[in-house]
Amino acid sequence: MNGFKTFALIPAAGMGKRMGASINKQYLQLGGLPIVARTIAVFESSPLIDGIFLVIPADEIPYCREHVVAACGFRKIVAIVPGGKERQNSVMNGLDEIRKLASPDDVVLIHDGVRPFVSQEMLHESIAVARACAGALVAVPVKDTIKTVQAGVVVDTPSRDDLWQAQTPQTFRFGIIHEAHRAAEREGFMGTDDTSLVERGGGEIRVIRGDYRNIKITTPEDLILAEAFLANPGKESL
Repeated sequence: MNGFKTFALIPAAGMGKRMGASINKQYLQLGGLPIVARTIAVFESSPLIDGIFLVIPADEIPYCREHVVAACGFRKIVAIVPGGKERQNSVMNGLDEIRKLASPDDVVLIHDGVRPFVSQEMLHESIAVARACAGALVAVPVKDTIKTVQAGVVVDTPSRDDLWQAQTPQTFRFGIIHEAHRAAEREGFMGTDDTSLVERGGGEIRVIRGDYRNIKITTPEDLILAEAFLANPGKESL
């Protein structure tokens, strides 16, 4: 590893309106633990991860510190950072905090706080690929037929052969992703994910095949599916 460090940045600052719950989705119970705690635990247990940065709504930081970090005994949490207006702003806040410790060639894995089924294999491969190019994207081939629709009318049916569904982690050397976020902020660009900010600058993003179980829990139906995955940990055939 040439002495370089590897950090996890976990944004969990969303409000979770689609879940329709009385608390934000990251704190909902999944198998007896908050969803975000299950996500953190994957990185906490990885020998590849040197430190974890959480991004949480500012008014929830005391709750998260007590009921997630302290309650679960996490030791790799370096900082809990206030979130921003949008996810991209939240990630930028986290990167600015990481900048206090990171060198340009250190690696950062950016991973959704409500995506608890990420595997150790994904972390390992993401880090290796990010050291060799501009970034690594965990993704899976699209299963369904996708339609391009304008004003309620189908205008195109793109080939599924070229379509992949992006997941996280999305992994980069720190200098690359921090500069990509700074450039987007300067130019008023809002991307749909972190790799899109590197792509627009010409950076090569390589795809790592993910897992259809690596879902982002955003709706009640997702939570039901997650409970089923937890009860049946055998991997789905890809």
